Parts: sequence; structure tokens; C-alpha cells
Amino acid sequence: MAEAHQAVAFQFTVTPEGIDLQLSHQALTEIYLSVLRSWKKRLIRLKNSVITGVYPASPSSWLFVVIAILATMYTRSDPSMGLILARATGNSTTVLSAVLFSTMLWLSLIFTMRMCLKQLLSYHRWMFEPRGKMTNTTKVWLVCTPIISLTMCSHNYTLRRCSVSKRVSLQYLESVQPLKNPEEFERMTSLAANFESCLGNRLQWYLKLKALWASNYVSDWWEEYIYLRGRGPIMVNSNYYGMDFLYVTPTPLQAARAGNTLHAAFMYRRKLNKEEVKPSRVPGTVIPLCAAQCERIFNTTRTPGEETDSVQHWQDSDYVAVYHRGRYFRLRMYSAGRLLSPREVESQVQKILDDPSSPSPGEEKLGALTAGDRIPWAKARKEYFSSGLNKRSLDCIEKAAFFVTLDDDEQGMMGEDPAASLDRYAKSLLHGKCYDRWFDKSFSVVIYKNGKNGLNAEHSWADAPVVAHLWEYVLATDSFQLGYNEEGHCKGEVDSSLARPQRLSWDIPPECQEKIAQSLSIAQALADDVDFHVFSFRDFGKGMIKKFRISPDAFIQLVLQLAYYRDRGAFCLTYEASMTRLFREGRTETVRSCSNESCAFIRALEGGEVCRRLLRQASEKHQSLYRHAMTGAGIDRHLFCLYVVSKYLGVESPFLNEVLSEPWRLSTSQTPVQQVELFDLVNHPEYVSCGGGFGPVADDGYGVSYSIVGENMINFHISCKHSCPQTDSHKYGGLIRQALLDLQLLFCPDQKDPSKADLRQTKKDM
Repeated sequence: MAEAHQAVAFQFTVTPEGIDLQLSHQALTEIYLSVLRSWKKRLIRLKNSVITGVYPASPSSWLFVVIAILATMYTRSDPSMGLILARATGNSTTVLSAVLFSTMLWLSLIFTMRMCLKQLLSYHRWMFEPRGKMTNTTKVWLVCTPIISLTMCSHNYTLRRCSVSKRVSLQYLESVQPLKNPEEFERMTSLAANFESCLGNRLQWYLKLKALWASNYVSDWWEEYIYLRGRGPIMVNSNYYGMDFLYVTPTPLQAARAGNTLHAAFMYRRKLNKEEVKPSRVPGTVIPLCAAQCERIFNTTRTPGEETDSVQHWQDSDYVAVYHRGRYFRLRMYSAGRLLSPREVESQVQKILDDPSSPSPGEEKLGALTAGDRIPWAKARKEYFSSGLNKRSLDCIEKAAFFVTLDDDEQGMMGEDPAASLDRYAKSLLHGKCYDRWFDKSFSVVIYKNGKNGLNAEHSWADAPVVAHLWEYVLATDSFQLGYNEEGHCKGEVDSSLARPQRLSWDIPPECQEKIAQSLSIAQALADDVDFHVFSFRDFGKGMIKKFRISPDAFIQLVLQLAYYRDRGAFCLTYEASMTRLFREGRTETVRSCSNESCAFIRALEGGEVCRRLLRQASEKHQSLYRHAMTGAGIDRHLFCLYVVSKYLGVESPFLNEVLSEPWRLSTSQTPVQQVELFDLVNHPEYVSCGGGFGPVADDGYGVSYSIVGENMINFHISCKHSCPQTDSHKYGGLIRQALLDLQLLFCPDQKDPSKADLRQTKKDM
């Protein structure tokens, strides 16, 4: 009980002689330091708010303007042209008037600069111009863009709001034309025409009204109705994962890897709080992306409700919640107001690993409640975790900076069958044992027995690129900045006076244990049904694809569709996620990458034609679709919002009902490396991550995540369900490999070096 006593600042006992007051100086010191640290963070937030509020100017620029105006007074000139200074009656009044005028002038300059910057960031035409054919407007824009200098969140207010697009029904019909027979397409055309001429205009008017006052007319409804109102399990169906380095494990010691990983994560949080993290940008440009999602990376959890869940975020948390062998611990990451060193974190984690205590009844598999259906979890939370000991322990988990699992398994690419080990690694990160992760936390870090790590992230609060940005920093900082000594331990010294990690206590009655078992049964069935295959393709990568003058992303999308066509003998509605963070509070839009052009190319290829021209047309069409999605001209989020408006108004639309019910049998997403400068792939090519993945979206379809690493590597994560006899992740993976090689042969028929003769032939065919 020593740990519990250290958390109590004072105790008192009533005796016949009076009250015996006992003070805990250590606890009082911790409380004082905690309050001091809290006020420091408040001052930092206040400073950031001021800097953000006056962006793109700076607080010091106000003083410069005031001094400049006051200086002009001594030259007997009136820069206000008589508006203020000429009315002053004395020296003090003159100075006050000058300060007031200077402030008004300064605010006017800020407003003008913001408007100019907003115009710069709102210009998207450069994306659609052919390479080498740049308009004069774009040339002027390129000259002006170097003035953009940003902190993490300062530019958010200068980003344009996403406007409501027009004529989405025509774009929709074009996207489904290759997937429907003439009768079905004619019926959909009739539904779309009827919708556009009648109900569509009314719904569009309400949507435009929302766009006038909302920061983003899509994001709040998307978070609520797509994520938080889902009543099924979020494990597999919503959460996603990220992997460690593919070929390297920096240390084989579990506690040491945890020490560097946790310390690096808190370093990122500190930089994030101070807004020292560089904002993500459109690759190859200085154009920033909205950073609003970054505000909820840490200290965030998803709370279950019977009708809808909610996302709770706390301003600060100085600890992480740790799970090991069925026990939950509270591991403080700060002592005396300072962040623990990696060696100290390693020491604390080792104490958890060495703890011989057994789980209390119901504790070991408690996390299964977060893996099962949401309504039973909401009811159990309300009935068994709303007061007393269980509430305090649950609060400790939910208010933690993030969740950590110390897993007893060994994972990674290893053993006699490295391919199968990668598949097991992916499934472990996606769902684990269904009870040893806390799937409601914003993200959970998993540290394996052999030193491998990874993470599992909840999806409602942010999209994968936000978590990937954090994870890239953690991996790079762990290996290239913090490092390990020769024995594999973290570097640094250990403060022997650190209190042990606090074991969380529970009082879980048999009735609650039965509900835990029911949730575990549902989650286990879902996990067992997931078929996963992960592989790296190293025959060629984006280096060769770019020599063909084709977009690597478009190339891979055509490969995925070709593989699906060979697998099922038909085309399907294909989803590719595109970000819309060029707009304030933007999240994602759908690229309907299965188009008339891509289908024409695949049919010609399967018919034995050499169809480079069709391949280029399909690639250009895909790039056009992707750019339109990025710049707010996609159709799926708009149609979704129109559907929500129709439900609010209580009207039915056969067109919207059918559009929103169509299954995405091929759901795809690219995970790009955002911080290439953190990894030296030239000198350390082995330090590459395998990326991450997600579960299948449709019961009879595939989920495919891919990452393009360096010039010669493409990683694929393929998921489907064993229960569907038509899907097989390994078979589909083999078809993807073959499709990649077949498209290569279009440009390199003799499989020669494309940088030589075949590349010259390729250029002639353009």
C-alpha cells in the first residue's frame, strides 16, 4: 500500500486528545510541482494563443509600429492625417492617441496580410496545370509562396472554408457508369435527374446555409455519424495500426524499447504544446495542411454511449496507463516537474515486468469491453464504473496521455517463414488478444517481448496521417537521437528515489465479468475472421514508375483494380482516401478510382493489347479525380451531407438511399512518409517502416493499405474475411505482384534497365 499512501497529501485521526494531523511532505511537494507545471503549460498556451491570434504578424511588431508612429511625431508630421493625433490636447493625450492609432494600424495590417495569405492558400489551379505549361497567374503565385512561414496551428485561420460543390449527380453517374449495365445505369440516371430537379435544390440550400457558419460543413457530421454513432465493434472495423521498422529492431530489451518509445512520444507532445512541430505540407511544396486534428492526439479517449459515443479530451496528463499480464498500472512520466529520462522510464517499466502480483477477478480481460459492441459497454460503464474504486481506476486509464501494452509475444519479420510472421504481426497490432489493448484510447503503443513495437489508433478523432506523423517522429527519435548503449539499455542515469508505478485496483462483480465474457466472445469471433497478408514488393518502386512519367499512386491504383478484375472477373466500386486538409478542419474525401478510363485500359490489357496510351489516359484521369477531391470538388462527402440533411428534414430520397448503401468492395489508402528528412535511407536503408493497415470495409471485399518507401520499395497490407469464400488475402497479394510485373512489361518488354533504351522508347510513345 506504499504507493497509495504516497498519493495522499495529509491524513488525520480523531483521538480523545484532539486531531492528530499527519502531513506527507513528498506528496505535498508533488502537488506543488504539479500545480507549477500546470501553470507553466497555461502560460505556454496563452503565449501560443497570442501568437496565433496576431498571425502573420508578431507581438513584437506592435511595438515596432508604435515606436515608428511616435518617432514621426518629433518630425512634426501627422501619419493619421488628422484622424486622431491632431485632436490631442497634451503630451500624455498625444502619446495615448498615438498608441491607439498605432494599434488600429497594426490590426489593419494583420487583417490585410491574412486576407493576402488566405488568397495564396486558396489558389489550387496549380495542381491542374500540365507540367511545363505554367500560366502567368501560377508563376506569380510561385514567387509569393516563399513568404509563407508557419507554426503548427498559426495558419489554420488563414485556410479557406470548404465550399459546397455543385452538380454532384453528374459526377456520380460518371463514376458508376462502368459498374452498371445499361438498364441499371438508365434507372440511376432517372433517379438522379428527379433528385436534382426536386429535392436536391432544397437540401443544397440548407447545406449552403450550414457552410456559412460552420468551420467545415462536413467534418462534424462525418465524425458523429460515420464514427461515433456506429454501434458495432470499433476493433477491426474502425481502428487501424502502424508498424515498427521492417528489418531492424534497435534493442531486444522490452523495457529499454519502451523507455525510448515513451520518452520520444512525450518529446513530441511537448513540441506540439509549444507549437514547435513543423506543419505537414503538400508534398514538394510549402503549402500547409490544417493541423486541427493534432490537438487531440494525446489525453484523449472515446467514451461509449447507448445512442452515440463521444470524444473526451483533457488539457494535460503526466502519466500513461500500462497493461501487462492482466494488470493495469499508472506510470508517471514526470518527477519534480521534469520529464523522466529514457533510462528512468526503462527502470519503471522493468518494475512492472518484474511485478509478481496476479490480476484481480475480472481485471485480466476488462479491455474486451472496448473491443465488443458499444451498447453493452456503455451500459456496463454506467452500471459498474460510474462511482467508487472502479470509476477512479477507469478515469486513470481514460485520462492517461495514451495507453501502453507490454505484450509477452514476440513479433516482427522473423523465423523460417518471415512472410507468415509479418501477417501475424499485423493481426496482433490490429486486434491482439481482443482484451490486451484499450481500443477507446486515441492511440495505444504496443511493446513486444523481443523489442518490436507498434501502435493501434482509434479513428474518430483524427485520420491516419496525423498519427503517422507522430509515429515517424517516435521511430526516428528512438533510433537516431536517443539510442542505446552496448548492452541494449537506454542511455542516462536513474533516480533511485522514484516511486514505483501504481497498480490500479478494481472491484468487478460476477455480473460484470459475464458481460466482459460476452464482449470478448463477439470480439474474438471478429478477430478470428480477419484474413491478413502483408508483403514488400522490391522488384521496382516509384523510381522506375516516374521514369515512365506516370503517377506512382495512379499506377498502384490501376494495379489493384487489375488484380481485383483477375480475382473476381468484374470491376467494383473502389475507394481511395484523399485528404482535404487544404481547408480548415478538413479530413478526407473519396477518390472513386474505378473510372471509365481505368476499365477500358484493363479490358484492353486482358485482351492482349499493348495499350500504353490507355494506361496514360487512365493515370491522368485518376490524377484529375484525386486533385478534385483534394480541392473540395469531390462528391461523396457532399452526398453524405445531403443525406444527413434529408434525415433531419424527415424526407426520403431514393437516389441518396441507394448511393449511400453501395458497398466499397475495394477500399484502399496510401500511407505516405511525411518526414523524409528524419530518415537517412541512403546510408541506413534498413531503417524503413512497413507502414500500417486496417480491416476490411465490406464483408465480401478487400481493405488495402500501401506505402511507397524510397525509390525501390512498395509495402502492401491486405485484409479480408475468412467467412467470405470469394476473398483470399494471399491470393489477392499474388495477383497484385503479378499485375505490377505485367504493367512493368508494357514499358520494359525485355525487362531491361528502363533508364536506357526502353526508356527512350517509352518517351516516344508519349
